[in-house]
Amino acid sequence: MNYFLLIAREIGIGKEQVASAVNLFNEGATVPFIARYRKEKTGGLDETQLRSIEEKYNYYNLLEERKQTVLKSIEEQGKLTPELEEKIRSATKLQTVEDLYLPYKPKRKTRATIAIAKGLEPLADFILDNPLFDGSLEEEASKYIDPEKGVETAEDAIKGAGDIIAERISDTAEVRAAVREYLLENSFLVSEKAQLKPEERDKNKKDVYEVYHRFSIPVKKIKPYQTLAVNRGEREKFLKVSISYEREEVEKIIYEKFFPYERTVFEDFLKETVRDSLLRLISPSIEREIRNHLTEEADNHAIEVFATNLRQLLLQPPISGKIIMGIDPGYVSGCKVAVIDTTGKYLEGTTIYPHEPQKKTEAAKKTTLELIKKYSVDLIAIGNGTASRETELLIAEIIKENNLDTKYLIVSEAGASVYSASVLAKSEFPDLEAAQRGNISIARRVLDPLAELVKIDPKSIGVGLYQHDVDQKKLSKKLDDVVVSCVNYVGVDLNTASLSLLSYVSGLSKPIAKRIVDYREKRGRFNTREELKEIRGIGEKVFEQSAGFLKIPGGENPLDNTFIHPESYGAVQKLLDLAGVSPAEINKKGNLIELYVKSKGIDKVAEQVGTGVPTLKDIIENLKKPGRDPREDLPKPILRSDVLKMEDLKIGMRLKGTVRNIVDFGAFVDIGVKHDGLIHISQMSNRFVKNPFDIINVSDIVEVEILNVDIEKERISLKLIGKAAEI
Repeated sequence: MNYFLLIAREIGIGKEQVASAVNLFNEGATVPFIARYRKEKTGGLDETQLRSIEEKYNYYNLLEERKQTVLKSIEEQGKLTPELEEKIRSATKLQTVEDLYLPYKPKRKTRATIAIAKGLEPLADFILDNPLFDGSLEEEASKYIDPEKGVETAEDAIKGAGDIIAERISDTAEVRAAVREYLLENSFLVSEKAQLKPEERDKNKKDVYEVYHRFSIPVKKIKPYQTLAVNRGEREKFLKVSISYEREEVEKIIYEKFFPYERTVFEDFLKETVRDSLLRLISPSIEREIRNHLTEEADNHAIEVFATNLRQLLLQPPISGKIIMGIDPGYVSGCKVAVIDTTGKYLEGTTIYPHEPQKKTEAAKKTTLELIKKYSVDLIAIGNGTASRETELLIAEIIKENNLDTKYLIVSEAGASVYSASVLAKSEFPDLEAAQRGNISIARRVLDPLAELVKIDPKSIGVGLYQHDVDQKKLSKKLDDVVVSCVNYVGVDLNTASLSLLSYVSGLSKPIAKRIVDYREKRGRFNTREELKEIRGIGEKVFEQSAGFLKIPGGENPLDNTFIHPESYGAVQKLLDLAGVSPAEINKKGNLIELYVKSKGIDKVAEQVGTGVPTLKDIIENLKKPGRDPREDLPKPILRSDVLKMEDLKIGMRLKGTVRNIVDFGAFVDIGVKHDGLIHISQMSNRFVKNPFDIINVSDIVEVEILNVDIEKERISLKLIGKAAEI
């Protein structure tokens, strides 16, 4: 079986590209490394394509292992025919292999196995092999009466033969495939309110599934969020869920698939046997398969939504060079305040109590103002949890009353409490209480979102949809892939990156990342990438995979502050010599190098410097903007100095806001009032929008129009006017 060809067709790329990628994986190369530094070998495959190849290749390896196990099992039974072997070897899905194996799979005690033990298999064969029998079935069956075996009457014998035939029908791969195909295309998922006694249900759970109390939808049209909602309602015992279909139509399909003759004297008996096989054996397992299939599709969709949101959140542009105050709002426990410098170093912190029940508002204002003035605070980051908007109002009043240039913004505090109680947080701030660590994290999320958010379990960052209902193993793998992708897309400063950040760099494990941090603490900053080789565990392979993503601003070699891989330094030197530019002049004359290459022709220059065209293009791009952070081109967060209330909103008003979360039906936008507004998918464009991600991303700055304000229900409906980059 040529799996490379299958993968190539599924993804829509060349077979050679798949083979090259797999070879690189087998050599220990990572996805970020291959995507950035092995474009010539793979034909320019991106990370999405590479991860898809990796996933599909692993699936086909699993499929091949299962085929070998199944073939061995059937062969040991002495039942492996050339035809069956060919069917198994040519199968491209695990489900097909399992269907083919079903008749030979060791069974627990069933009605059919009991009937066989009673010696009734010859009677079943007789019924199947003699469709035009002109005698009496009862007389034939009476030959098998054996009270010692539990066959008291001819009727008992016929019933046992029916059980054997029913199981054979169920075990037939073609039958199961036909039923599965029919149900996927024509069945309905139906849910209704579960009839349970109060004591049978968790009293802490509320029935929020009214819309699914009388719900029916074609299986092929169900939306992922509907599947997940129904599953959760069933799990919490509020819903009863089933698959509905035309039973008679399915029985007809089974009959025609299994029986090779046009007519038989046993037709009524066999039709009854088909019904029994369907209801007792086939339908329960196929329905489970369909429910599992729907759940898997819904899981994959929800995970993709979460992953897309997470990527956009992690790649928010940093606000560097600012003194930042972080505030973790609260009522009873007060608001935790912390100030960090431009490098993220903790300067000072305290707790203020401006809200109920203490309501020491004036004292809180005084303390906050003193910290702002003491450290010349440029920006205040306010967590978006409990008492967030009340705290925002307080800060807006302080700014206005004292005529300050300080700005503020609302920051997602999702996961801050998880970080504050973590071993990492305790090691960073051993002398601070957990609550104080949380608001330092809030401040640092503004300074460098990626560097701070990598310290938190991605599942706790709070941009998902039904993330607690999906396959947790698959979710964790996907989110880890996103974090790895983002960290390597941005690159890290080798001399300042935290242990958390370093551990996501291509080729680096946590132990090696820890040794890098220890090296810095003992020996000081790195001056060249080559010094990495002095660290235990960083051999040629690890260096190859990681070096290009580890940057050294202000190092001995300016190329060490770019994404140019050390393996290409020789080619870069040749290029500089050809263009007449010295390494020291890269920052000033990077554009001259691009002009030189254009004048000579990129193919010719690539040949002269000894590299491929894709790599040369990347080299030129890095020489134009050495040390560039790819997040710089994204719109910065909205900074505010005043506050709005829901009562201030009027229909038709236009405001700017920040996209906080995206779901199937739309996007939630922070427009500076207590509650995020919703842009329904129908209000994103004048044309039909299938996927909100086709229009906007998390952290986008957008202009919106107020469509409706429901103060009682705390709902705001918005219409998208445009994005910051387009306005």
